[in-house]
Amino acid sequence: MSENLIIVAAGSGKRMGAALPKQFLQLAGKPILVHTMEKFLKHNSEIKITVVLNEEYVQFWDELSRTLNLKIVHHVVSGGAERFHSVKNGLDSILANDGVVAIHDAVRPLVSLKTIETCFNIARERGNAVPVIHPADSLRIASENGSSAVERSKYRLVQTPQCFEINVLRRAFEQPYQSSFTDDASVLEAMGERINLVEGNRENIKITDPSDLRMAEALIQD
Repeated sequence: MSENLIIVAAGSGKRMGAALPKQFLQLAGKPILVHTMEKFLKHNSEIKITVVLNEEYVQFWDELSRTLNLKIVHHVVSGGAERFHSVKNGLDSILANDGVVAIHDAVRPLVSLKTIETCFNIARERGNAVPVIHPADSLRIASENGSSAVERSKYRLVQTPQCFEINVLRRAFEQPYQSSFTDDASVLEAMGERINLVEGNRENIKITDPSDLRMAEALIQD
């Protein structure tokens, strides 16, 4: 069964406060995006990679790839207004009619090989897999009347890669966009599919601001 990967890298990275979107920033001597691609190639050297970029940065990435002499085979498509549209563009570019597709945030370069392998294996067995971790902090729910504590054990923090049977995911993305589509699993769930949660890895942080980048620098050296 074939394996495909869609790396979502179409964000502008405004919270980072840098001149470039965060996926292009240097982490241990390489752009974050390159680290992410290399991690999945360690899992499967033949995985088919599609990178979804903001249209404004497609040429920039092409030039940067040449400067880096990047040998990673991948296909680039332009993103859309929302994550939903970016993922749909990536899906539409994949030629495979079966197999599993993983959708991963470009700025999660510290995903473990164990997490990747578990997600692909469970998706092959059960149709989909979404990595999560237990929250370490106490949680409260806020309202106009104040706030109240919630039972932490009932909640999970969602990560990527989110893996799906490609044909099922294609049907899900035929739905009209809804603001409730905060990730790819929520698109599938809106079609009535049950989501299978698997254990992620706590180091698999999403790099969104300078403090995350500093943390990633420390973690990647371990």
